[in-house]
Amino acid sequence: MERPEGAVVLFDGHDLGGWTHRNGDAARWTVADGAMTVVRGTGDVFSRETYRDAFLHLEFRNVDMPEAKGQGKSNSGVYVQGRYEIQVLDSYGWKTPGRGDCGAVYDQFAPLVNACLPPLQWQIYDIVFRAARVDGSGAAVEPARLTLLHNGLVIHNNVILRGTTGGAMDQEVGRPGPLRLQDHGHPVQYRNVWLVHLPEEGSSEYGPR
Repeated sequence: MERPEGAVVLFDGHDLGGWTHRNGDAARWTVADGAMTVVRGTGDVFSRETYRDAFLHLEFRNVDMPEAKGQGKSNSGVYVQGRYEIQVLDSYGWKTPGRGDCGAVYDQFAPLVNACLPPLQWQIYDIVFRAARVDGSGAAVEPARLTLLHNGLVIHNNVILRGTTGGAMDQEVGRPGPLRLQDHGHPVQYRNVWLVHLPEEGSSEYGPR
């Protein structure tokens, strides 16, 4: 997908100036050939840009680990708002992916179909995210929702999230949050990462104004 006018570029392929680690230190993943690569043991990276409702685009590439199995097979994760993990894994060729496989909302929803490409090929996540709605005390009155296209195929269709997933940065779901990419010890790569902030609702008027 071509980046639309007005999109916020989170990673342009040149540096990690827009990213930090959890403690606020500069991100220590490597950057080469337009991609950032997980550096084992350095920790997850968090975008400085935060958002509520948003359309997010990113591309990832799994390393080839033919001898590995299950969660040991080129594992990483994309945490929407830092709180809701979408699994990144080499699940290519698996007939019926589960709640821990590539594209899953981790431990909540399995992807509708397996849209994975083989390892070493670039893959795409396009995410439409609607943040949780909260009351004046910060308690959620409507859960967050998301739709996910993996390589152009719909694998989650407006799913209602069952709270945050494991490893969430916090439970303050009414606050804007960052995009978070996981260091799970494997050199997964990411590139072309951007978002478009979405309004929380459209106009109540009829016709253009």
